[in-house]
Amino acid sequence: MLVMTAKVDKKKIAIIAAVVLVAVIGLILLLGGNDAAPTSSAGVTNNDGRVAFLKSFGWEVTTSPVESGQVRIPAQSNDVFDRYNELQKSQNFDLTGYAGKTVMRYVYQINNYPGASAPVYATLLIYKNQVIGGDVTDTSAKGSIRGFKMPQSLPQTSTPPTTAPTTPSSSNSAAA
Repeated sequence: MLVMTAKVDKKKIAIIAAVVLVAVIGLILLLGGNDAAPTSSAGVTNNDGRVAFLKSFGWEVTTSPVESGQVRIPAQSNDVFDRYNELQKSQNFDLTGYAGKTVMRYVYQINNYPGASAPVYATLLIYKNQVIGGDVTDTSAKGSIRGFKMPQSLPQTSTPPTTAPTTPSSSNSAAA
């Protein structure tokens, strides 16, 4: 039987272990860590940031949310989630990276939605001070859910009058 022995310098092993540890930590930080989820570039740390985010799309909103609370992104995909996430993907967001996570939901009333006949709301989904998704919802009977981008024009929702006023006085009386 052959037995080999080697003298190991504990100082050299400690230095090598420290270098490996620093390299691993550097890679984790560079690649985003194990709890990292995709984030948007829109950092919003407070209400002013959320309002500014919506204003960047041209929306004028009530400055405080009409509703806020936590929601959980579904851990398992389903038809409703898939349809909603398609809307998110069209806005360069993707909720699949947040599956099973709890996020904050803020809802603001929009005051300048073109042709609105009922309240319109903007919903923001926030995770770690980042906008990760959301929508604009027209609550009218023929309303829809759309992305944050302000529509250029919307279909006429009300029917025009059958007869137009012929004199300024008749238009004043019609408005009274």
